[in-house]
Amino acid sequence: MHVRHGARRPGAPRVTLLTEGTYPHSHGGVSVWCDQLVTGMPDIDFDVLAVTGSGREALAWDLPAHVSSVLSVPMWGPAPEGRPARGRTAGRLADAYEKFLTALLDPRAEDGFSPALYALAHAAGDGLLSPFLRGDAALAVLTSVWRRPGLAVREAGPTLHDALTATALLEHALRPLSAPPPATGVAHAVSGGVAVLPGLAALERHGVPLLLTEHGVYLRERYLGYRTAPYRWPVKAVVLGFFRLLAEESYRKASLITPGNRYNRLWEEEGGADPASIRTVYNGVDPAAFPHAGPEPEALTLSWAGRVDPIKDLETLIRSFAIVRDRLPGVRLRLFGGTPRGGEAYRERCEALAADLGQAGAVTFEGRVDDIKDAYAAGNVVMLSSISEGFPFTLIEAMSCGRATVSTDVGGVREAVGDAGLVVPPRDPAAMATAALALLGDPDRRRAMGEAARLRVIERFTLRQTIDTFRAIYHELASGERRAPVRTVLPAPVASATGSFAG
Repeated sequence: MHVRHGARRPGAPRVTLLTEGTYPHSHGGVSVWCDQLVTGMPDIDFDVLAVTGSGREALAWDLPAHVSSVLSVPMWGPAPEGRPARGRTAGRLADAYEKFLTALLDPRAEDGFSPALYALAHAAGDGLLSPFLRGDAALAVLTSVWRRPGLAVREAGPTLHDALTATALLEHALRPLSAPPPATGVAHAVSGGVAVLPGLAALERHGVPLLLTEHGVYLRERYLGYRTAPYRWPVKAVVLGFFRLLAEESYRKASLITPGNRYNRLWEEEGGADPASIRTVYNGVDPAAFPHAGPEPEALTLSWAGRVDPIKDLETLIRSFAIVRDRLPGVRLRLFGGTPRGGEAYRERCEALAADLGQAGAVTFEGRVDDIKDAYAAGNVVMLSSISEGFPFTLIEAMSCGRATVSTDVGGVREAVGDAGLVVPPRDPAAMATAALALLGDPDRRRAMGEAARLRVIERFTLRQTIDTFRAIYHELASGERRAPVRTVLPAPVASATGSFAG
């Protein structure tokens, strides 16, 4: 675990950002958003508890002095230190895990998820959970649960290999519970899922209010990702059951939920969030930092900016580009953005697709660009082809730069664009090509749309509005003006009298 310490100031509100795979160890839209909040609020003391991959990731951002500490919690590095549970303690832990798994697999037992989760959190805090999940006892509990009569998963014939796989995935997913949770201030989870786990533990253990901001819909993205994952149904039932119930628990327990768009809000309400606990706060940019991009390129060009990742669906974009070039042979497609570690195979697949479609010479992967404004300036039209988004920075940045856009109708895209861009269904190359051709063939329409887009950003989506809103929320939660939800009380048979598994 990497720790960075800075000075803490008496009297300043304390906020612990809970992140996963983003700030401060990588770039991308959520990381940009975190950096904007931190640098925009020098009057707030920040800590960061970052769920990372290996734990060896370097800091990708220059952190200001009011970031007091950074704690990295690796999900895929060495297992957390600990010791096996013994005697009655081992029995209590196995019993809690049995209730936890039953809740994941049996809709009639879902009420048991919350107390079981917090029992596991106490075990993780005592260094007992990870060793348990890497042992034979955890496998025995799972195989016993999912072979019960009446469970749908039983019909799929779970195997020992399925049990090993599902247990390993849960062990990694629950590792954030081993981190010391914030004891004071406000815990601000900047995504759903495993990043929320230390925040839930902080609320249950110390009464620290939990603020939840989902940029994308974490649960929806897990459903999309696991649809094509190489696991059998029994494994998916366990893991997706965990993510679904964790999302519902997060929505119930958060003092305040601040989605970046109305689309996310609907998912959160459907997941059990109290509408009174939800405030939509749009992402913002500084229009002065993203001024008009200037003259368009002479050669007709479509540009795209982001990370090379399946959720960005570059394959649909490349297929639509091939249709465009059938009509306008001189058009180029320029793709700007880095390829995350582990994503090389996806980029190679996209490059192969461009070659198969005869477009290898017209599609260029240009990597990270020093100034993202150059990526928007490089296109006559800026494209967004994602199958899932929150309120995407690349879109409002391109709009601020005065560029016409074609975007997929996901997340908060339609709220961002309004009438100042074209929106098409996701995974529809023909519709995307039709929209791109309409704009490429009409420079006056592009110019008018770009001007309307910049004006829309200035009127609705400025960074100052975002920062001022979150500063007020931090003070509200830190002062106790907004009451936190009722804390979970652990049943006596699950944990010891002290609330600890140590024994």
